[in-house]
Amino acid sequence: MKKEDFYYDLPQELIAQVPLKDRTASRLMTLNKRTGEVEHHTFTDLLDFLQPGDVLVRNNSRVIPARLFGTKKETGAHVELLLLRQEGNVWECLVGNAKVVKLGTVVSFGEDKLLAKCTAIKENGLRDFEMIYEGVFNEILNELGETPLPPYIHEKLQDKNRYQTVYAKVDGSAAAPTAGLHFTEDLFEKIRAKGVEVLDVTLHVGLGTFKPLKEEEVTDHVMHEEYYSMTEEVAERLNLAKAEGRRIIAIGTTSCRTLESVMQKYGRFCGCSGNTGIYIYPGYEFKAIDALITNFHLPESTLILLVSALAGRENILHAYQLAIEEKYRFFSFGDAMFIY
Repeated sequence: MKKEDFYYDLPQELIAQVPLKDRTASRLMTLNKRTGEVEHHTFTDLLDFLQPGDVLVRNNSRVIPARLFGTKKETGAHVELLLLRQEGNVWECLVGNAKVVKLGTVVSFGEDKLLAKCTAIKENGLRDFEMIYEGVFNEILNELGETPLPPYIHEKLQDKNRYQTVYAKVDGSAAAPTAGLHFTEDLFEKIRAKGVEVLDVTLHVGLGTFKPLKEEEVTDHVMHEEYYSMTEEVAERLNLAKAEGRRIIAIGTTSCRTLESVMQKYGRFCGCSGNTGIYIYPGYEFKAIDALITNFHLPESTLILLVSALAGRENILHAYQLAIEEKYRFFSFGDAMFIY
């Protein structure tokens, strides 16, 4: 499979630049993965497609203000860090202007309120930094950091909470699990009232989710690892649903990757945590999920490969072409798709 097999031509004006005022006002395309049938709805019509006994699984990771702008202590050169993954007091970061950051380089933020010392050089602009500060790191980050919006969004976000899901709880993501942006607490109440169970897992969205494909051969791509966790209670509920033949529906590709990672590693759901570099592309056999709620993804991305693995490449490209003709809104702040 070639990267170009997953290309489609998207008019720039269809890339949503701002979120809708009402989270649930988005459009919803439904795609039957067996027949390829496509229908057009509004997001609240999702209720009509959910059945009593279904299990909705959502990613409760919260976006942190992970973009930091600082200066190199030795020279004053500008350095930008995107915080990706934490291990104790060391963060793996994607570095803008990476060539000026050597082993031992110290970067200052907020007039030395936070210092970051480079402790490891990695490939593709990645570096490890030891964070040096006094006080509470998250409070300092909230003061100095910025929310890292995707590069295709050029409008300034007026309300930072609109790049968070209403159920975001666990700090750690560099980008939002955007399929969840369409939900409100009121909608979840209606979903639960219909007899649908709602469960939370955690995957901290980092480089693995939005790193573009560079290799021409799809199979040559290597995913960057991201941290995930699942509680024992959630695992028990999911195992019960599997045993009873009830549908497990992932809200977003990050929830999907968490569920598939656990099932692939252990053969069942279990309370666990770790790092996953799971890479799902056509030919993959899904072991955990039956259906997926997701947004419309970038061409030649790992995410369009994932949905193609679930619904079939031809079905996905056909659905995307219809979405373009019907002027759906694309990407993070765009409309949604339910693949079932």
